[in-house]
Amino acid sequence: MATIRKRGTSWQAQVRRDGYPQISKSFSTKADALSWAREKERAIERAELPVGVRQATSITVGDLLRRYEEVITPAKRGARFERSRIKTLLSHQLARAPLAKLSPALVARYRDDRLEVVSGDSVRRELTILRHCLTVAMREWDAPLSTNPVQSITLPEPSRARDQRLEAEAGQKLHAAIGSAHAWYLRPLMELAVETGMRRGELLSLQWAHVSLEKRTAHLPITKNGHARTVALTPKAIEVLKALPRGDARVFPVSGNAVRLAWERLRKRAGVPGLRFHDLRHEAVSRFFEAGLSIPEVALMSGHRDTRMLMRYTHLRPEALAEKLARVSLGQT
Repeated sequence: MATIRKRGTSWQAQVRRDGYPQISKSFSTKADALSWAREKERAIERAELPVGVRQATSITVGDLLRRYEEVITPAKRGARFERSRIKTLLSHQLARAPLAKLSPALVARYRDDRLEVVSGDSVRRELTILRHCLTVAMREWDAPLSTNPVQSITLPEPSRARDQRLEAEAGQKLHAAIGSAHAWYLRPLMELAVETGMRRGELLSLQWAHVSLEKRTAHLPITKNGHARTVALTPKAIEVLKALPRGDARVFPVSGNAVRLAWERLRKRAGVPGLRFHDLRHEAVSRFFEAGLSIPEVALMSGHRDTRMLMRYTHLRPEALAEKLARVSLGQT
């Protein structure tokens, strides 16, 4: 059914028909708007609309997501996690909606349904995949979409950054809980995480061929964000590396799952169940700043390419800042 309405100095015609996307156009006169609307309605009745418009009734959101998973996802480093999120998207009724009926309201309904089950951060990641999928489909697959509805809704607010650091007492408990019969790699892995700021996956993929004790560096050709980086090694990091056996190409020839399980057992024994291994990276970045490194220097160590994200990892202790101010004050007197 056509709707004609006055908008400013022009007349807008809108044609809606079940099974087809809404189409609209503005004209200088009401008569022209009526004529165009009638023409489009007759075209719908005779099935004379462009192929792209007719396809909008047969292609579903799920069809695009499955193609995205097959073509785009495999090239990503986080492909395994993305496939899991796409599976979640496909299980929702949104995936069964034809593109002709896809709207911001449908996407918002998905958002609200998921927020009842998972955190806002999880929903943001899922909707980010959907948004990129629709963008690729519009630009490269000739998908009959005029706009990306994900861009029209409000995404959940990101959660507050964790401010957890490795307090001295917690560190002592962790080291005390590591017995000689437990995983040999936990202590050096923890120490290198704090000394270098490397992620757990980066430490587990580190190879001896990329470690130079002479230059005091460790090169990471593959990282989470896809950009290689070379990390400077502190004297403590060099000491830890020298003490490790070299019977394998990797510095830590263990699996990520083995480390995860060992870490969970360790923090339970140590009585710090809320401490995550990733918090050691927060601790490292904060220590770098407290040691006087500049933002570019810390970013070189951590691999952050966005200053805002780097700041989310930084949790300076007020007492350390007070001591620094005191030293500056004494130096000026």
